[in-house]
Amino acid sequence: MSSSLVAYDDSDSEAETEKAEAPNTSGRQTSLPTSSEHDPQYFAPGSLGTKSTYEMQPTENTDSSGTSTVCEDPPEHYAQNNNIDLTSYCRRAYSGRTALCMSYKNSEQTSSFSTNSGNGVSQKRIHKDSTTATKGIRPYIPKRLRQENSSMPEKKESDQRESSDCDVKLGISGEQTLRKISELIKPYLGSKYKLTEVPKSLIFYMSKHSGPVNEIQWCPVREQSHMLLSASMDKTIKVWDAVDTGRCLKTYSCHSCAVRAAQWSSCGRRILSGGFDSMLHLTDVETGKQVFSSKNEFRISVLKFHPTESNIFICGGFSPEVKAWDIRTSKVLRLYKASVQQTLDILFLPEGREFLTSTDAVSRDSADRTIIAWDFQSAAKISNQIFHERYTCPSLTLHPKESMFVAQTNGNYMALFSAQRPYRINKKKRYEGHKVEGFAVGCEFSPDGTLLVTGSSDGKVFFYNYHTARIVRTLSAHKEACVSAIFHPVLPSLLATCDWAGEIKIWQ
Repeated sequence: MSSSLVAYDDSDSEAETEKAEAPNTSGRQTSLPTSSEHDPQYFAPGSLGTKSTYEMQPTENTDSSGTSTVCEDPPEHYAQNNNIDLTSYCRRAYSGRTALCMSYKNSEQTSSFSTNSGNGVSQKRIHKDSTTATKGIRPYIPKRLRQENSSMPEKKESDQRESSDCDVKLGISGEQTLRKISELIKPYLGSKYKLTEVPKSLIFYMSKHSGPVNEIQWCPVREQSHMLLSASMDKTIKVWDAVDTGRCLKTYSCHSCAVRAAQWSSCGRRILSGGFDSMLHLTDVETGKQVFSSKNEFRISVLKFHPTESNIFICGGFSPEVKAWDIRTSKVLRLYKASVQQTLDILFLPEGREFLTSTDAVSRDSADRTIIAWDFQSAAKISNQIFHERYTCPSLTLHPKESMFVAQTNGNYMALFSAQRPYRINKKKRYEGHKVEGFAVGCEFSPDGTLLVTGSSDGKVFFYNYHTARIVRTLSAHKEACVSAIFHPVLPSLLATCDWAGEIKIWQ
């Protein structure tokens, strides 16, 4: 059984063997061999996707008719007998008495051959398997690739801007006092917190900020709790030695706009900050390098770390969404959506399974959206029937021992709620006497839970008895609005306050 076929070859081998086949072009025919002597030898290639080397081996041709045969596909019976997948490309070209057979070998180069028809000697020509562009001809690049290539420099520049280190300014003897243990704190490390007393005298007056101070926080590590963190509208974050010297240890300039929120990490080695530039930065305290940096879709006004998972934090701001981020993957874990315009504060309840958000919803039908309770894992709303009065709540704080929390309201009072479902308000207790008047005035409990302290828009600091809701003492601390007042976690009766003029004061 014999059949004729025509083989087309657009490779360079046809041009290279043209000289050898020129004398027999008039009588050239293509046919399949009929005897076993003319069965082509097939060679299995290497692994797919690897470059190969073609090696030409001269073989004798017993057929004197001068025909040339080209086989591009192996016979079906050959693949069945050998039980292997022969996808190799095999070719045997007969010219006169010389035949060339190409086999695959794994290599990084390819070989092409030119055969001299006069003496039948085959010469090997080696070249790399790479495309060479002709001079004056530009290769075609798809539009999608052109767009990606054109956007690559912009992405690199933006990534460099986002991952750039903070501009750190070291204060006087800052590096030496950053990790020291204060002599005033050492006696209290091995004992329980004593009864809180109302501070009376001013110890330190710190006024390095050139803009309003939005937030202050003591370092959560007891041994390093001499450090005080402050975030300001002057685009900077500062770390102070607020126990021994009252001096600024370091200044971090990571943000291009006002820094609205800043939080210590649980280890005390990093600072999480967010501001009106919509940037999130996690900065190493000692080196000033950014461990984590990301661009947010909205301006940030509040940040809170998860109480049990130190790599997760929640951020909110000028958006109806609240996001939970994972520092390890730099990705958003969950989204919490509500029909509001801004999130004012976030408060994690014990164990971190639930958290509360306070919003700016003050319309007639928005009483069910002022304070919202969320399930952290499922991102579902647990309750929105918590606070039914038409006042926003710029600050929330949790009692350190009892399952209660307090909400600062723009009605110039603080309301007491249960931290357990259904989060009912205590209508018998109301802490009032101070003024809020639109400022984001914070409130906080003393470490033993006996006192509740809050700032005021007239610059005063009010101390309330937690059980009786009566004013214990009023401290004329600042000339401008006092927006935050916090007790030291170790030293009893040590208080830090800040105001809208950029001043920070330490009281005892």
